[in-house]
Amino acid sequence: MTGFWVSLGMSDRPSAARPRPLEGVRVIELGQLIAGTYGGMLLADFGADVIKVEPPSGDIGRNPQVSSIEGHSALFMTMNRGKRSVVLDLKSDMGLAAFYRLVATSDVVIANYRRGVLERLRIDYEHLRAINPSIVLCDITGFGRSSAGPEPPSFDLTHQALSGLMGVTGDGSGAPVRVGVPIADMGTALFAALGVVSALVGRREHGGGAEIDLSMLQTAMFLLGYDATMFLNTGAEPKALGTAHAFSVPWQAFQTADGWIVVAVREEKFWRTYCAAVDMPELLADARFASNALRVRNRELLIPLLAERMLTRTAEDWLKVLSDTVPVAPVLSVAEALSDDNLAQSKDIVDVPYGPLGSVRMLRNPVRFDGEPIPYGPPPGLGAHTSEVLSSIGLSDQAIAELDKRDAS
Repeated sequence: MTGFWVSLGMSDRPSAARPRPLEGVRVIELGQLIAGTYGGMLLADFGADVIKVEPPSGDIGRNPQVSSIEGHSALFMTMNRGKRSVVLDLKSDMGLAAFYRLVATSDVVIANYRRGVLERLRIDYEHLRAINPSIVLCDITGFGRSSAGPEPPSFDLTHQALSGLMGVTGDGSGAPVRVGVPIADMGTALFAALGVVSALVGRREHGGGAEIDLSMLQTAMFLLGYDATMFLNTGAEPKALGTAHAFSVPWQAFQTADGWIVVAVREEKFWRTYCAAVDMPELLADARFASNALRVRNRELLIPLLAERMLTRTAEDWLKVLSDTVPVAPVLSVAEALSDDNLAQSKDIVDVPYGPLGSVRMLRNPVRFDGEPIPYGPPPGLGAHTSEVLSSIGLSDQAIAELDKRDAS
């Protein structure tokens, strides 16, 4: 199927110098909030026609009380740009029949419901592949299809807690700290997009559809990376070290006279240039700090000495002194990071059309194909494309009107 970009009240697809990689791929998204929607947004960025099938009440993420911009949800707008919205009540026979017809003309279905909901709604993989043998279903659940027992509520916060991520976040001195962004939600969505693209490549090469079983908890645990490998093989449990590194010293944030900077001394050559730059040559002659392994072992002795020295000058002064010899950077607030002139110069901030507000400023997708900018479509109004999409799969105006009437009731 040919992909479409449709803005509210408009049907012109933003122009591009060349087709994007996923143009011609149709994705049905049964997503809510972030885990089921962020991945769909990425696929839309890359050219897929993402049809967001919503219940009559809409995606929970539309709640304007969450991250409101003039009464519109920034969460929803961010996660759903470039999609089309179709309202269908999948609990009704008419809504389910319309959904089946849509599946027959689509390539991918992404869903994030509790385990067992797809089966109850008769939209699980067995039902979908009977309609379309080449369909790819990405089934996102909190704990995976193979987990035992009833599935508890699934949120980013609970998965950060259960996965061990909170165990390595914060400075280890008190209450647990969550990662500042919804890393379990967004990480799951990234793997959803990767899994979908991989399944599409596999279908092209080998034929057939695929069922992707994606667990939020397993994703969050997978993000532990080498910390998990270390524990599973040595029993060594990683600790929360704030900005510090378990295996490199000094590698952390230091407070200066007027702010914070990070210093990353990973190699011995940087240790030598760092000591010279901060005018502490005596540290080079100290046997306790003669190698990184010794500095790791004696960090409690070394870090206070460095911290005291870093307080003697401003952040700007230290950046001037260190930037040519040691990996170093200022610790910026979100406001400072997004106000950087380089963002504007590199066109990393884009104006995404959105009818009610005219446009919304967002960060561009970090992926660029052949240097070409990606044209971004608007976040859809609830049900804005119901008639357009359903008529394209053969439903009559009368049938669409009947569906609208039932959904409204």
